[in-house]
Amino acid sequence: MKTNILTMSVIGMIALLGWGVQPSLANPEAGPYGDYGEMRGHHPQQANHLRHLLNHQKELGLTEEQVKKLKAIELDFDRARIRLEAEIHVNEREVQALVEGEGQADLSKVEAKLKQSEILGVALRMSSFKARNEALAVLTPEQRAKGKAAHEKPEPRPEKPEPRP
Repeated sequence: MKTNILTMSVIGMIALLGWGVQPSLANPEAGPYGDYGEMRGHHPQQANHLRHLLNHQKELGLTEEQVKKLKAIELDFDRARIRLEAEIHVNEREVQALVEGEGQADLSKVEAKLKQSEILGVALRMSSFKARNEALAVLTPEQRAKGKAAHEKPEPRPEKPEPRP
């Protein structure tokens, strides 16, 4: 019975490990989560929100002081994002090295690295939510309403040129 549980645990870990490492093995130039560029899906909404506020500062009626605060929030977020993404990338490379090494991988080390990557991913997402909350706190209620309405309005797309015969 103990052998069955141990066998199933090892098979489960190998399967999970294979799913986690597979995207990075498919394209060595890809990020730690596969070919997603700057880890899309973890922070773009909040980062876009900050950029959107700064790009529409006149329409929102932002003061110079508010713009200065929003730029500081954006810079702090970028610092945290860059550090965390780098740590995640290094961690994923270390997992890859553990798995690709000679002989059997030390599953306890692999598991620890995978857990560490997940914790860093959560920290990255939380830093983006924190930046968004800090940015919203800088705005007046009227500016928040204007910003929300402008952000939800679809951006005009450039017209496609007609194909040449």
